[in-house]
Amino acid sequence: MRSTPFFRAADLRRIEAAAAGQPLMQRAGLAAAELASAIGIASGAPMLILAGPGNNGGDAFVAATRLRQRFFDVRVVFVGAPDKLPPDAAAARQRFVDGGGTTLAAIPADTRWSLIIDGLFGIGLTRTVSEPYAGLIAQANALAARDACALLALDCPSGLDADTGARRGATIIASHTLTFIGSKPGLLTGDGPDCCGEISIAALGLDAKALAANAGRSVGRELFASYLKPRRRNSHKGTNGNAGILGGAATMVGGAFLAARAALRLGSGRVYLGLLDEHAPPFDAQQPELMLRAPQALLATELSALACGPGMGTSRQARLLLEDACRLELPLLLDADALNLLAGEGELQVALAARDAPTLLTPHPAEAARLLDCQVAAVEADRLAAASELASHYRAWVALKGCGTIVAAPDGSRFINTTGNPGLATAGSGDVLSGIVTALLAQGWPPQAALLAGVHLHGAAADALVAQGCGPLGLTAGELIDSARACLNQWIYAASER
Repeated sequence: MRSTPFFRAADLRRIEAAAAGQPLMQRAGLAAAELASAIGIASGAPMLILAGPGNNGGDAFVAATRLRQRFFDVRVVFVGAPDKLPPDAAAARQRFVDGGGTTLAAIPADTRWSLIIDGLFGIGLTRTVSEPYAGLIAQANALAARDACALLALDCPSGLDADTGARRGATIIASHTLTFIGSKPGLLTGDGPDCCGEISIAALGLDAKALAANAGRSVGRELFASYLKPRRRNSHKGTNGNAGILGGAATMVGGAFLAARAALRLGSGRVYLGLLDEHAPPFDAQQPELMLRAPQALLATELSALACGPGMGTSRQARLLLEDACRLELPLLLDADALNLLAGEGELQVALAARDAPTLLTPHPAEAARLLDCQVAAVEADRLAAASELASHYRAWVALKGCGTIVAAPDGSRFINTTGNPGLATAGSGDVLSGIVTALLAQGWPPQAALLAGVHLHGAAADALVAQGCGPLGLTAGELIDSARACLNQWIYAASER
């Protein structure tokens, strides 16, 4: 899975303006017709094309013209006003009509379809879908299910916000999405993956990254490939770093154990575990290689990286320990209750801001909302913006967890991870992620590479388990650890072979 750039709508408008004069709509329509030809030929039934009131509708009209030229039976539904179409879209519609095509005001009843093409809104949608378009979207979804046919969205499924991945009312649930020029963040995060199906990119002859300097990127192995190196034979545990895990208050030691076991099996030379529960066991019977310490003793240990938060609780003891942890000159990852403490304590925020060593935050949306002092709905409404704000405010590398985990860096760089599946929505999954990232930090990976690799590996481990028949239903966090270890070793082996 390679890293590709993604662009917000404003970026794409600038790209399109810079490419003025090039036949972008003709290229988009041709690309749509070619993909439609490939996925819609299993049945002799007609194709249904929904054309909207903007340039996305123009793309649909070009596709319809091209498909008719290839002798496909196409039925185009257009409920807009022809004289209100943008100039390029109006010209595309006129060419379709001049070529013998006709438009319909409603979807024909009692017709079975071989393919449905959504060309209603694309990336142009900025408000909740209203009638008659909401009804067309609902019909398209129902007909695609009834006829078991593909539903191809052009650029972005109508109803989905291409910038944020939030649904704006009625939304196309596509089996395929052909997106133009480059990917969009809303296709990769939030509701995007549930609405887009299989995503293809038609660059339309443009080098989008050269035209938009502030593009984000999806996460691919090439972003951290330089750190996928086999170990020297002449190495020992001391050369592979000392990882520390601080957490595990009474009744919550499980999360800390999961994080520590993940840190060990992902390559840390030594793993020290500091549990706040005064009645905690003296060792981990399942993983006796872990070295348990009293919390203050852990912070006095010579560590290469430290994670705080799994099962930590929000007691006064936890707050004081976190203050001490913030003063350590080493890579520090905060998760779970460490983030909740940070959100409610001004002194902790000051201590964190004063750090010179790298800080990493791995919140889920509710924790992010506490850190930003806003509602969870506001975070989910624009996940990319929320992660970027956290990175800037806390001078930290941030992984905003969820469908399409967002990684944001203090310098403004933004990434979206595309590995993973619903099996990760289980207790302890985030603790395992903390352990994975801490292991990479302890082995000398820089913070951005460690976080990108950690979230990508975490998702890939879940994907590998599902491919083996383990989940997603019932997948447990503990199962991720050995799967992640296997994936990382495979990646290292493949990189060394190249």
